[in-house]
Amino acid sequence: MAGRVSGKTAVVTGGCSGIGLASARVLAREGAHVVIADVDDDRGKELAEALSGSYVHCDVANPDDVENLFRTAHDTTGRIDIAFNNAGISPPEDDSILSTDLDTWRRVQEVNLTSVYLCCKAVLPYMREQKSGSIINTASFVAVLGSATSQISYTASKGGVLALSRELGVQFAREGIRVNALCPGPVNTPLLRELFAKDPERAARRLVHVPIGRFAEPEEIANAVLFLASDESSFITASTFLVDGGITAAYVTPL
Repeated sequence: MAGRVSGKTAVVTGGCSGIGLASARVLAREGAHVVIADVDDDRGKELAEALSGSYVHCDVANPDDVENLFRTAHDTTGRIDIAFNNAGISPPEDDSILSTDLDTWRRVQEVNLTSVYLCCKAVLPYMREQKSGSIINTASFVAVLGSATSQISYTASKGGVLALSRELGVQFAREGIRVNALCPGPVNTPLLRELFAKDPERAARRLVHVPIGRFAEPEEIANAVLFLASDESSFITASTFLVDGGITAAYVTPL
């Protein structure tokens, strides 16, 4: 069904690459005015022009940037219907709790969890005023089970995103606002490809546990974003929306 988000305004953080980029393209294709938020200004402006959307420079860990992002998005079209709070990091320094230093822990928490808090806090007043909206927060499959390859701050941050999304989904449901946590499995993005290049053995261990036998493509996750953004998911809120190739359901997966 074409035009599934026609006439809607969608804000996508981390929109210049990976899941964010794929989602921006899908949402634009389905009729949304997409506001791309990122720190890659040259790339962001090019993409916004190609998608007939908008670009706003935004460091998602900076409260002033986040406020400006949603204010600008609202001023541009008069509404915000979809907030895909997707930006995140997974630095190689984030490893076992025994080796991850405090600065790395704090940086990952700021970008992955505090940013979602800031984005939700900034967008909710606009959605409450219009009595509608869909907030989609990128968590992860590691939010619901222990990671086989330790990334202690990343895992903790995504667990926080999941809990935050549940609470907001319950709190604002009767105001017409839905909040869901998107929980992808491993995705074939630049972040994962970098992991393969730096530590093939560690990266390959992830694939063993995916029943489908491959990583997701960003477009497959973007299709889930589209569903959660559209009215087709109108009775879904406060959910743990897993798109993980069966990884969280598997006990033992053969090689």
